[in-house]
Amino acid sequence: MHRRPTARGWALAAAGVIALQAGIGLGSLDLVRIGILLVAVPVTVFLAEIVLDAVRGRRGLEVHREVRPDPVHAGQDADVLVDIRATDRAGRARLAGLRFSEQAAVELSGGRALRARVARRADHATVRYPVRATQRGRWPLGPLVVTRTDTFGVVRSRTTLGPESQVAVWPAVVALPAPSDVLVGEPDRVALGARTPSTDDANLRDYREGDDLRRVHWTSSARRGTMLVRSDERAGMRPVSVLLDLPVRSAATEWTISLAASIALAMLDSGHPVRLAASGFRGGPGAGTTRDSSPYVHARQGPESRAALLDLTLDLMPARTSNDAEAALLDAVRMLDTTQAAGEIVVAVVGPLSAAGCGALAHVADVAQGWAVVRADGRHAGDARDAHHTATVLRRSGWRVAEATTDESLVECWLRLLGNGR
Repeated sequence: MHRRPTARGWALAAAGVIALQAGIGLGSLDLVRIGILLVAVPVTVFLAEIVLDAVRGRRGLEVHREVRPDPVHAGQDADVLVDIRATDRAGRARLAGLRFSEQAAVELSGGRALRARVARRADHATVRYPVRATQRGRWPLGPLVVTRTDTFGVVRSRTTLGPESQVAVWPAVVALPAPSDVLVGEPDRVALGARTPSTDDANLRDYREGDDLRRVHWTSSARRGTMLVRSDERAGMRPVSVLLDLPVRSAATEWTISLAASIALAMLDSGHPVRLAASGFRGGPGAGTTRDSSPYVHARQGPESRAALLDLTLDLMPARTSNDAEAALLDAVRMLDTTQAAGEIVVAVVGPLSAAGCGALAHVADVAQGWAVVRADGRHAGDARDAHHTATVLRRSGWRVAEATTDESLVECWLRLLGNGR
């Protein structure tokens, strides 16, 4: 709670001090009395405000905040509605004299004052205003700031009301054309949805996350005490891992995350189980410990599957140095190796890599179908040359590769990747 005299309060106090001094100097008792009275008004009101707030506290008023949509994509607008409701007679009396304003992170307000529309009724008031999400992440909104002036207009009190909210901002994404036969070629044609039986259906293997439960051989699973599936890879949609190498530069980081999220959504819409394998997972609200890969998200989970994928990007944070970034990428690649990535599709968005990074990705292509977008991060003059070298090494290792810069269209980058042969 912050309290301070208003301009009227300061004027009364100043006039009282002048009258008091003049009365003492002139020996006028009336002037002394007037001076004491003028000084006593703001002082008494100030003390009364302290006592009344100590007794009433913040009872009698409830605050509810709603953001639509929430989450919101970076670059989009959202509407915020704050409802302040009085729960008793004292609350209604307090509500009538309050002025409202909101606090928001600069990533939601753009550093500008929020312009709100206030509507009042006897028992509640609403504050409505727009925000514009400018950066991916989780950003605070609120609490509501209320200002009250006493009846005499000499003391202004300022305090917060209600809890703070958090707005989730997803990365900006674009609709990418869903890959079909272009992605996997004729040998894997039915991996994209055909259900043609195979003479190898009797061959069994251990269940892997992302396998279609309809392929589980329940009799053999019960006999062995572990889940087994028919090893016909063509019977279902191949799982997809989207591998991210997050650069140190923030602008390049957001471009990378936007491209990876757009690719993941395109693959999910095609019916593939999709997961993110990133070098920058950090614990966040609802997240566990630091990790390098997420569980598979399945399209059959309904509309929530897209939100589940995008939620995984909220807490992605780049490393502080290039060495830390590559070490984290190697950890993410090792995570793919330990989760039986054989037979899946790995789509990587990476920057210029060292020999160790290229070697790790080359090993992935031995067991999975590898596609990579190699970006030039613009860190130094030779960055484009290093990116080209990384792309060349990956192509020789069996990856399908497209080179890109972080200022180009995501759609053009994706189409170029679809059109490049190994």
